[in-house]
Amino acid sequence: MSNDLLLAIDQGTQSVRAMLFDARGELVARSQVHIEAYRSPEPGQAEQDCDYFWENLSLACRNLWTEHPGLRERVVAAALTTQRASVVCLDRELRPLRPAVIWLDQRRTRDYPSLPWWQDLPIRLVGQAETLRGFRARAECNWLASREPEIWARTRWFLLLSGYLTLRLTGHVRDAIAAQVGYIPFDFRRHQWARPGDYKWSALRVRPEQLPELVPAGSPLGTITAEAASATGIPEGLPLIAAGADKACEVLGSGALTPETTSLSYGTTATLNTCNRRHVEPLTFVPPYPAAVPGRYNSEVIVQRGYWMVNWFKREFAQAEVAEAERTGQAPEVLLERLLEESPPGAMGLVLQPFWNPGVRIPGPEAKGAIIGFGDVHTRAHLYRAILEGIAYALREGRDRMQRRNRTPITRLMVSGGGSRSDGAMQITADIFGMTAQRPHTFETSGLGAAINAAVGAGLHPDHATAIDAMTRPGDGFAPGREAAEIHDRLYRQVYARLYDRLSPLYRSIRHITGYPPRD
Repeated sequence: MSNDLLLAIDQGTQSVRAMLFDARGELVARSQVHIEAYRSPEPGQAEQDCDYFWENLSLACRNLWTEHPGLRERVVAAALTTQRASVVCLDRELRPLRPAVIWLDQRRTRDYPSLPWWQDLPIRLVGQAETLRGFRARAECNWLASREPEIWARTRWFLLLSGYLTLRLTGHVRDAIAAQVGYIPFDFRRHQWARPGDYKWSALRVRPEQLPELVPAGSPLGTITAEAASATGIPEGLPLIAAGADKACEVLGSGALTPETTSLSYGTTATLNTCNRRHVEPLTFVPPYPAAVPGRYNSEVIVQRGYWMVNWFKREFAQAEVAEAERTGQAPEVLLERLLEESPPGAMGLVLQPFWNPGVRIPGPEAKGAIIGFGDVHTRAHLYRAILEGIAYALREGRDRMQRRNRTPITRLMVSGGGSRSDGAMQITADIFGMTAQRPHTFETSGLGAAINAAVGAGLHPDHATAIDAMTRPGDGFAPGREAAEIHDRLYRQVYARLYDRLSPLYRSIRHITGYPPRD
């Protein structure tokens, strides 16, 4: 076992990484290729060529073998994790019919199916008509059927990006159960495609025969084909083991298997997850997603454009740091730590509400971002701190809600994702949550979660619980500061927690006047 390695491929929004882990969860080797997240044919649209993903995945794998010769022969299994809710249309010859629609896409359609009265009436009686309207309007399959009917008529397979890359690797139209997140007819309670007669089949234009076979985490999806081996350098015949979407794998890689532990992910989308054996909705009628462990559920709170706002800040306000980073070979986020040192906890009263993307429920579809409390003392340093604090405030609200819904106190806080590399961000998180914030032992928690499933599938560990004990452990910890925690607690309770209710009428007026965000 000591020599066996596990290949984890992480196809993210901004890069693809090929990694090798051992059976103890140590990252042995890594290769990363940065990618263009999406292209916008029209404002609000986000697409990317399907071959672009495959070519860069293949490049990352080939680079891994080139940079680390001799390791390929030790690999006993592979697993794939990808960005969520990005969809692909394939024809009968398994060729892409159009670019993939990326999860950041904001297109809507009003040309969606009407439900029969016996399905529509119960939904209206429980007050979920608006939620159902948003589900149908945002569903990519409904938009494609309405706006690109010729392409939709030729769509033999409708897959998530995870299913498409699984096809390219194995030749099989299959996907991991824990990758099923999106506007699709999935039964989130039973972890299978919705049963006949479920309202989702009436609400969506996709048909059962267009969807892939689903495989539980830790079970084989297939083996690497000769064609895939030629493109990627992955050994032909190597088993590809089902894992899950990136967030599901991050939760697993953080060691968060019970509701006492919460997993924060500071990525393009910032999330808070608790894992449970029970089906616990983070909001009423909002389902938990499948965990990357069979039979478990991840209850998730989402800040749609979480650490995307850091990239926005770098582009708009931190050109000097970005240029210095390129000159010195440092990460820009390391240089931005200086700005946190120049601004005190609470950013001298600058409070940010991080709703740059509207939601279906929280925030509501009319929501916008807000920054209040500006004064002549404020600089870009205070703005940068307010961004990080605002994201943490939103996730703290999710923590408090999940404690109530799980009926279980959260005693352990694990923080992963790119933003967790910042010591300043970790300290802000500890201060706002009022509890120690810990990094996992590796930053590559999504890849580690995939590797855990590969280890179970390859028989290196007998089950997920054993694999988690062997392959995950806490890293650096950050304890809350007494004075900072008190300031943040008062700002959270007396200011942040009241913002949305006070501002939502104004958001609705802005939407009515400007037409943005568009109505479903």
